[in-house]
Amino acid sequence: MTGYSTSMRIRLPAVCVVLEVILIILFGVLVKYDHETDAKGWHKYIKNHNNKSQVENDFYYRYASFQDVHVMIFIGFGFLMTFLKRYGYGSVGFNFLIASFSLQWATLMQGFFHGMKEDGKIHIGVESMINADFCTGAVLISFGAVLGKTSPVQLLIMAVFEVTIFAINEYVILNVVGAKDAGGSMTIHTFGAYFGLVVTRILYRPELEKSKHKEGAVYHSDLFAMIGTIYLWMFWPSFNSAITAHGDDQHRTAMNTYYSLASCTLATFAMSALVNHEGKLDMVHIQNAALAGGVAMGTAGEMMLTPFGSMIVGFLAGTISTLGYKYLTPILNSKLKVQDTCGIHNLHGMPGILGAIVGAVTAATATADIYGDGMEDVFPDMAAGDISASQQGIRQAVALAVAMAFALVGGVLVGFILKIPIFGSPPDTICFEDQIYWELPEEEDEDHAEMTRVRTVEEKPLNA
Repeated sequence: MTGYSTSMRIRLPAVCVVLEVILIILFGVLVKYDHETDAKGWHKYIKNHNNKSQVENDFYYRYASFQDVHVMIFIGFGFLMTFLKRYGYGSVGFNFLIASFSLQWATLMQGFFHGMKEDGKIHIGVESMINADFCTGAVLISFGAVLGKTSPVQLLIMAVFEVTIFAINEYVILNVVGAKDAGGSMTIHTFGAYFGLVVTRILYRPELEKSKHKEGAVYHSDLFAMIGTIYLWMFWPSFNSAITAHGDDQHRTAMNTYYSLASCTLATFAMSALVNHEGKLDMVHIQNAALAGGVAMGTAGEMMLTPFGSMIVGFLAGTISTLGYKYLTPILNSKLKVQDTCGIHNLHGMPGILGAIVGAVTAATATADIYGDGMEDVFPDMAAGDISASQQGIRQAVALAVAMAFALVGGVLVGFILKIPIFGSPPDTICFEDQIYWELPEEEDEDHAEMTRVRTVEEKPLNA
């Protein structure tokens, strides 16, 4: 244990410092304020547009949504993963670490594809901050699959590669394929989930099958996790609508997500009681599956899905997610050796696919009678007469396949990279425990040591 701690004393500071120095240099060379952020640029823009009002700066439209998304990233995702009885520090703390790195790296990676201007600079503003948080969300989804089984250095290395692959995947889906995915059912949730699942499969540890008790929760850890759930549930309408067009598109996306989440929650409670032979509720289902309606509304949220259509999608998402936690997760673990700590396949993977399918069907049935002049905002190529509704539907389906391909191939490559010994994977006996990486309060440290000693005796073979 002492040797491992010493190795982290060198590895973690070295990786953090080197990565941040690289980021600072790249920002200094490549990044500048966009015209709405730059002092001279914005005032010049106002004069050239007949004294355009300061209130029309994108900051006033987007910053409230950015703050909501930011809360989801740092509080929602962080606390959602605190259910592990002995890994609360790691859940919140490492979420904080990799999110802080990822949003900086994502600004650069997304900027190379979306924000690079004629002057060779990446121009950033509030919308680029939102998009960087979206990319960070995908990394945190993948983090849920490997939670408790990886070192902070491994997590940072995973983030380096995943953010890069995410940016390429996002560019291909939105700009090459031409799909619509404002809330990220495909680009964020499907990609992040299956990327994480493949990584955790590559990092499979058979010895952890003997430590299932450490992956459980206690009463207070489940309450902390519900804090994350409630924050995510409340702010998900902002997440899905944050980068949609101003006005009716943004309004409609928030409303569709709002009703989808409400319907999803009722489905989750119903299914959770139904699959328990005593009719009791499982807190794992409530913490996670109740959020699936937000995931499933990521693609079609800005489309004319109608409120009752959103409620149907939410109900289906809650049902699928709950059944996944009850029946599919044990199969993935036992048959496919996928150790999915947080069950991201049920919350992000399957609902993400559902959202992509709903988006494809809704796009394929879009008509000028339904959208009117709003067609230009939601489906600009259809409005221009360049493609038909069925062709847009095909684009949406192709985008799902692209997201899956990038996730699976990228996950395999990154999984094998993380197995390199220099990144310091934690020993099997100390996985899902804070004591290896964190200074604990004295009484907690003693409890950890005693529990480790007792488990070592209990797990020791009888013939040893």
